[in-house]
Amino acid sequence: MKQRKPTDYALITLKGIGMGAADVVPGVSGGTIAFITGIYQELLDSIKSINFESLKLLFSLRLRDFWKAINGNFLLALIAGIGISIFSLARLITYLLENHPILVWAFFFGLVMASTWIVVHDVKRWDWKTVLSFIIGVVSAFYITMATPAKTPDEWWFVFLCGAVAICAMILPGISGSFILVLMGKYFYIMDAVKSLKLSVLLIFGAGIIVGITSFSRFLSFALRRFHDITIAVLAGFMLGSLNKVWPWKEAIETYTDSHGAVKALTERNILPDSLLWQAVLLAVAGFLTVWFIERLSVKK
Repeated sequence: MKQRKPTDYALITLKGIGMGAADVVPGVSGGTIAFITGIYQELLDSIKSINFESLKLLFSLRLRDFWKAINGNFLLALIAGIGISIFSLARLITYLLENHPILVWAFFFGLVMASTWIVVHDVKRWDWKTVLSFIIGVVSAFYITMATPAKTPDEWWFVFLCGAVAICAMILPGISGSFILVLMGKYFYIMDAVKSLKLSVLLIFGAGIIVGITSFSRFLSFALRRFHDITIAVLAGFMLGSLNKVWPWKEAIETYTDSHGAVKALTERNILPDSLLWQAVLLAVAGFLTVWFIERLSVKK
């Protein structure tokens, strides 16, 4: 476990707040924020360290050794930031998405574009393998964003499954866990549970998150260590392909009425800009510059 000052943990908490803010927006990945702020590899390694050996320390009541083995201070600071952001921003983000969708999506379109540019520059050598991997990432993400959201059950096992699948996407730069929840038909269901603190749903969803993240992080960490350029190329492709989802101008094809009587879009298609063009362009530029500024700070740090 790294030796850090209190100010370092405060900065990690701020990065967690950024991840949480991204995670509540369909189409934007908290993994992207972790990647561009320089904590992605440490996050994967810390999650991966929650294994049989560290759990033996916990059950043996060697709590100090367990905490050190899992990089507990880092995880606590990061999770605190994510939690603060999700529970404080859930209501605001859903309000903005419902009332000012073009402007919100424009800002995050710029954010994802800048993130893609930054991640592409992390590939040390471009050859046919990395180019092919990049193309596979683009096509895969584009296909996912074109998939049709489903109407699905509210039973505990499916909520658990949603948590496990969504968290795998959340730690992938470019693939949004929130959007996976949209595809699985549970985004507004989970967001309502967050806003109303429905613990029965949140605990089951959280259990799925724990199972999903502890298993998937091992695979991703291995891939980054053994096949760095290929993995980064795939992730960059994911991010570029996901731009289809965050295109600001959309037209509802199919709608549904939620439990509160509000009419929401079930499926949408992208259309040419028809309103708020200059405002959207300015916000897209602001999103791009935000990521660029965070990346510059990360490099200096």
